[in-house]
Amino acid sequence: MIQSLLIANRGEIACRVIRTARKLGIRTVAVYSEADANALHVRMADDAVAIGPAPARESYLVGERIIAAAKSTGAEAIHPGYGFLSENADFAEAVIAAGLIWVGPKPASIRAMGLKDAAKERMIAAGVPVTPGYLGEDQSPDRLQAEADAIGYPVLIKAVAGGGGKGMRRVESAADFRDALASCQREAASSFGDDRVLIEKYILSPRHIEVQVFGDTHGNVVHLFERDCSLQRRHQKVIEEAPAPGMDAETREAVCGAAVRAAQAVDYVGAGTIEFIADASEGLRADRIWFMEMNTRLQVEHPVTEEITGQDLVEWQLRVASGEPLPKRQEELSINGWAMEARLYAEDPAKGFLPSAGRIDHWVIPSPTDIDVRIESSLNRTDVIQTFYDPMIAKIIVHAATREAAINGLAEVCAGTEVAPITTNAGFLAKLLRRPEFKAGAVTTGFIGSEEASLTDTSAVINALKRQAGIALLVQSVRPLSGKTYGTVASELQSASCGNVWRECLGFRLNQENEFAASFFVDGKRETIVMDGDWTEEWVSTEPAEGGLYVFDEGEKITIKTRYDGNAAGALSDGALTAPMPGRVVAVEVAAGDAVTKGQRIVVIEAMKMEQALLAPFDGIVAEIGPAAGAQVSEGTLLARIEASEG
Repeated sequence: MIQSLLIANRGEIACRVIRTARKLGIRTVAVYSEADANALHVRMADDAVAIGPAPARESYLVGERIIAAAKSTGAEAIHPGYGFLSENADFAEAVIAAGLIWVGPKPASIRAMGLKDAAKERMIAAGVPVTPGYLGEDQSPDRLQAEADAIGYPVLIKAVAGGGGKGMRRVESAADFRDALASCQREAASSFGDDRVLIEKYILSPRHIEVQVFGDTHGNVVHLFERDCSLQRRHQKVIEEAPAPGMDAETREAVCGAAVRAAQAVDYVGAGTIEFIADASEGLRADRIWFMEMNTRLQVEHPVTEEITGQDLVEWQLRVASGEPLPKRQEELSINGWAMEARLYAEDPAKGFLPSAGRIDHWVIPSPTDIDVRIESSLNRTDVIQTFYDPMIAKIIVHAATREAAINGLAEVCAGTEVAPITTNAGFLAKLLRRPEFKAGAVTTGFIGSEEASLTDTSAVINALKRQAGIALLVQSVRPLSGKTYGTVASELQSASCGNVWRECLGFRLNQENEFAASFFVDGKRETIVMDGDWTEEWVSTEPAEGGLYVFDEGEKITIKTRYDGNAAGALSDGALTAPMPGRVVAVEVAAGDAVTKGQRIVVIEAMKMEQALLAPFDGIVAEIGPAAGAQVSEGTLLARIEASEG
């Protein structure tokens, strides 16, 4: 067995690997950028080495520094986690050439499956069905457009070296193709150093089915059943589950068998995932499921497979890398219950899923005693969400006897999650899990996109939170003056017999009808809530905030203040386009003096691996352009200013 291990990653996956290594008695070494000097994975490891500045391209993507860290600390092996260098064949070769153990597949296998066009050709040769598309060497825009036109829209443009939802664009019509191609190639070059793409037919009722496979150095390959990852936004998985709903035994045998053959075709060793796309217009059928790609690493969603099989996949990785055979034979593996995973992101769904960076003062993910909950995270009690890395801050995994119980349990945990002052997608996740289409197992990969408006509409919850905020502020203010309990306060307010002492409470007044009204600010806007109607014992979760309170419910929050601090975001009526978050300007698509139309792309900014386009708020002329492409900017930086056209 490996005795010492360097984890070439950060965040929750680094913590996850360290936990298993510790269980096996393996000494661990962490690496960290300047931004992660105080991160949890650094404190958990037995040793830690700084490898460079905050940007990943200057630290976590510099293979030479990682190998040097392993050599200097006496680590025998390197575990790449996922993302960063995990599917980089050159890095894997360099690790092996340095005399270290690579906890992953052979470099040749990574190359065989890492380029989507070559992988598809290999699968065709192996008799594995693949989706129709173009895999050619001619990458000219004219040729790619012609192939897309011939395939028929909608099509999917995919980076040949892509993964993790990056470098992918769905194109609905020929008129949109060129812009989507340029954006995809730019993202592919930035993320993977390779701007080549392939074109696929976009399946109109698609479900994303993937199979966990595992191989060893003794020629054994097994599968650990399938996962359904159809709930996606912009090709990024949001909720994953195992097994797949609607999967019958015959289809499971066919799909999982094909996954094993795919792994055998590339002499696969270690953990990998074969991803399929299914045409679910007539349910899951073996003859309507096609190979998409292989991820030659551990997946973000691997915990759901662990939960239904009772196996530790990181332990399997370390045992296989140590030369041991697979811990289980195929006939020894079985499915137990149902598992689901939700990805908790630092983002604001109500604002187009803009990343939400900054300090965390308060965070709670509940763990009800009647639900089997597993949390994978690297957050400290007070932490800072950086703009340099992926915005996922935790994975919430629930295991239950049935799918219905898993859904209800995960929805309850997401609805009870509290994070402040940054914003998360917890409320979005809870709402998604409770949708009848998801409960029926009938969603496709396009579900979130088609239902985004309703899924991100928080108005009902926010309005309820404002009333709860008024109650919370009132009780908080009154109790120190009277020593009365919540119920007594409510009773006396209802009967309007409270007297002058209540009139003295900060932020409250009696109106002409002798009803109490609470005044406070939400996002810089004054709210006045009248305490009329019946008072009931409403459950209100609050947390002190500077100058006010955080109020939580259903995974959502509002920050209320008793006085306006002047920090609310202004409107864009003056035509100023400012950075909505810290990030890097990746494209400036106009020049000063250009005429633009409402909705036209002006500037593209990137943060947390996501691009956000800033659009012209009205027809006009570009009066001013801010920082050029490549510049790092802080939140609120002026990026462009549009002057309205006369008339």
